[in-house]
Amino acid sequence: MARSSSLTPRAAILLLLATQPIASSIGLPGCSTQTTAITEPDAGAAPDASATPDTTTTPAARTTPATEFLPKVTGACPDFVAAGAGGKASFAPGGKARDVQLWVTDAAKTKDGPVVFFWHGAGGSPTEASGALSPQVISAITAAGGIVAAPYHDPAAGQLPWFLALGGSQEDDLAVMDEVVACAIKDLGIDPRRIHSVGFSAGAMNTMQAAWRRSGYIASIVAYSGATIGEPPVQDPTNLFPALVTHGGPSDRVLIRFEETTVAFRAKLKEAGHFTALCAHGKGHTVPSDLRASAWKFLQDHPYGTRPSPYAAALPEGFPSYCEL
Repeated sequence: MARSSSLTPRAAILLLLATQPIASSIGLPGCSTQTTAITEPDAGAAPDASATPDTTTTPAARTTPATEFLPKVTGACPDFVAAGAGGKASFAPGGKARDVQLWVTDAAKTKDGPVVFFWHGAGGSPTEASGALSPQVISAITAAGGIVAAPYHDPAAGQLPWFLALGGSQEDDLAVMDEVVACAIKDLGIDPRRIHSVGFSAGAMNTMQAAWRRSGYIASIVAYSGATIGEPPVQDPTNLFPALVTHGGPSDRVLIRFEETTVAFRAKLKEAGHFTALCAHGKGHTVPSDLRASAWKFLQDHPYGTRPSPYAAALPEGFPSYCEL
């Protein structure tokens, strides 16, 4: 399908989504089905000059989120530990019920651990967190008193599972993230320096949006085959969150050329002073299993306000050879 020169990138994607099935072709780990790709010249765009951090000076780093950026509870909180390993719990941000798949153990009652969010791709489900992160990584997180939280999508989001995947301003999904963080702080206690977001495909697109829009408390992110549509507002320009970004090479194409959008997103981050690492695995539209342990190590080694990165000189031993600074 040819794209009219009068269409914006977002409109072109919506037009394609309206005329082609996507459930089996976007966002499923290992999926090789491809549809017509479009060029996304704006898909790596970070906020405009009025919102993007000033790159002529480096803002002073904090090592913990400012109190005003940590969210407050707005609805009833569930029993985290009762949800167990991969159980479903219901949150109510602003009074609107939303389900979240949780991995948490009794260790959370006595240890202040990390919180890691996972956002799945279109046609996927929250249970894919186990495959995208790995059972071993999830066990390590929960043993440290941490929480893995994978929200269920709201069907009202449209063709893609997350409201902000295609830009816009509707932050319902981020309100769920806020509520999980707020409830965890209130009922369990967490390490506020270790709140991270991981996403794949449409979920990576949401993670990229969340990183800017919740930069007041997001410590670091991992984005597998993502893109940024539009100009997300920056909550806290002083938090230069580190990012590990990946793409699968020229074949990483499902409506969007994820190789190009990943490179563009990384360039915007570097321009704004963020530390980034790129893992171009060349395996198409997927989460490579040999990268999962290194992705978790990246998050572990980059709590909130880490600057300079401990990886500034070189990636640590054990990272796949296709990763680079």
